[in-house]
Amino acid sequence: MSFETIEFSINDGVAVLKLNRPDNLNSFNTQMHEEVRQAITEVRTGGEARCLLITANGRGFCAGQDLGDRSVSADGQMPDLGDSVEKNYNPLIRSIHNLEMPVVCAVNGVAAGAGASIALACDIVLAAKSASFIQAFCKIGLIPDSGGTWALPRLVGLARAKGLALLGDKLSAEQAEKWGLIWECVEDEELMEKATALATHFASQPTKGLAMTKRALRESTSNSLHEQLELEKEYMRIGGRTEDYKEGVAAFKEKRKPEFKGC
Repeated sequence: MSFETIEFSINDGVAVLKLNRPDNLNSFNTQMHEEVRQAITEVRTGGEARCLLITANGRGFCAGQDLGDRSVSADGQMPDLGDSVEKNYNPLIRSIHNLEMPVVCAVNGVAAGAGASIALACDIVLAAKSASFIQAFCKIGLIPDSGGTWALPRLVGLARAKGLALLGDKLSAEQAEKWGLIWECVEDEELMEKATALATHFASQPTKGLAMTKRALRESTSNSLHEQLELEKEYMRIGGRTEDYKEGVAAFKEKRKPEFKGC
């Protein structure tokens, strides 16, 4: 695949998707949405990837929507932003949430607006010390989209979610880690090394089991205890029939490192 607004590769089970519009702080336009969609489809259906790493080139991770893009232009007829959300951002967030493998995000700079929401949709988020998160929607009369109003209260609680969303203040990566918004804040020069090592680790693990763990944790937010116990029972039944479970038990008994195949 040849892309202009992203860089994409798959090596040794790790798919790396880099947003690549650095002069525009990697803000999304129609072309970037289409190219990201193609890349994630390849991750989901190609059979080579067992972990997805999302990051970006340049000094920012993602500034959200490119307000100069014609689909949201303020000139002329008032835009239908709901149409843009329905066609582009909602499918993107769903594709990240539903991916049957771990998704690691390495936030290398500012993550603003939908850029912050996209990062928070990932499973494990690492951020450079110089990075920050900004819920910029309130500055232009909008609401946190791309799952922002869903993720924020679940990650940091309602009081902090309201503060972030209503004030639009910059939240440093260090504070984001303290609040539980992200997994880890790391030194800038260590970000890609640590993120790559983490993605490489996930690519060698029992992928189906990790995917079920993701789903179970997500569904726990709306399930009763009884419903969750029943879900765990079903997932354990499925997991116990995988080749990776068989390999994991054999490796434990034989006191060796397991060689998981993701099936």
